[in-house]
Amino acid sequence: MAAQRFSVTAGELARFLGAELRGDAEETVTHVAPLERAEKGALSFADAAHARHLPSTRASVVILSEADAARCACTRLVTDRPLLAYARATARLRPDPPAVPGVHPTAIVHPTARLAPDAAVGPYCILEEDCLVEAGAVLGPHCRLGARSRLGAGSRLVASVDVGADVTIGRRVVVHPGAVLGAEGFGYAHDGTRWHHIAQLGGVRIGDDVEIGANTCIDRGAMEDTVVEDGVKLDNLIQIGHNVRIGAHTIVAALTGVAGSTTVGGHCQIGGMVGITGHVHVADGTILAARSSVTGTIARPGVYSSVLPVVEVRRWRRLVALIHRLDRRRAGEAPDDSVSGEPHDRPAP
Repeated sequence: MAAQRFSVTAGELARFLGAELRGDAEETVTHVAPLERAEKGALSFADAAHARHLPSTRASVVILSEADAARCACTRLVTDRPLLAYARATARLRPDPPAVPGVHPTAIVHPTARLAPDAAVGPYCILEEDCLVEAGAVLGPHCRLGARSRLGAGSRLVASVDVGADVTIGRRVVVHPGAVLGAEGFGYAHDGTRWHHIAQLGGVRIGDDVEIGANTCIDRGAMEDTVVEDGVKLDNLIQIGHNVRIGAHTIVAALTGVAGSTTVGGHCQIGGMVGITGHVHVADGTILAARSSVTGTIARPGVYSSVLPVVEVRRWRRLVALIHRLDRRRAGEAPDDSVSGEPHDRPAP
């Protein structure tokens, strides 16, 4: 499928980005493409991973740093931070689609709901009692805004987003399809025989300029609110448990889970498939590599990782056997011959 098309000159982009233009200000770009596959009319950018393609690229305009400018023959936009400039350029090239103010005739709006005159409520939306939709906010098709919830100015629920009761969403927030904000938190008490549900009586507070990916879930708090602070970026398929607090400008990749009552500091970077247990604290500025398992508090910022990378199965079994033997040796126990690193009657896959 062809990339989205637009039309803008290099000169216009340079002025918008505050970048230094080197080349033809009238060079027009109509689409984006990576350096190695770009053709005439393409806008691209160069970072350390792709700069080797600069001498051969056929892109019309490239965003790059001063260090790489001499390696490229096409029109260049020179800036200290090429990736950041490219991100800003994409926002200029593909702005959010304009919303038509008003309420679609299929929407159900409670009489006590309050809507700004320029808010947009799409097909089959449900707005429950005492909810508030502020100026310029947009609810795409099939969204629900629960009782006493607020959607801040300029925010957008893209489609099929479920917002429960007592959820506050700040300004300029984007929530992608399938996300659920304010579902019941996972809390139970055991009487020795069965589990009894603990009603979750808190809410959810989302700060300004947050982005929440598709099918991500943020549970309501048990006693206090679950909080996602300003500027947080959450990928798809993330689980945020009850009473969690995510600090400002932290970014979290897909399939990560944060258990209840944990605090993740600000400006953290969390890779995909990370698991963070409940009731711990992760320091500001912490970086967690993909598939890390956090079972205790991280008090000092740094780069952390866990879980061995994939290895051939026979080697993995030897490593597991070695771990068992070291543990028994440390405890002063006799070796356990029932634990073997080598496969017996089970072939390797």
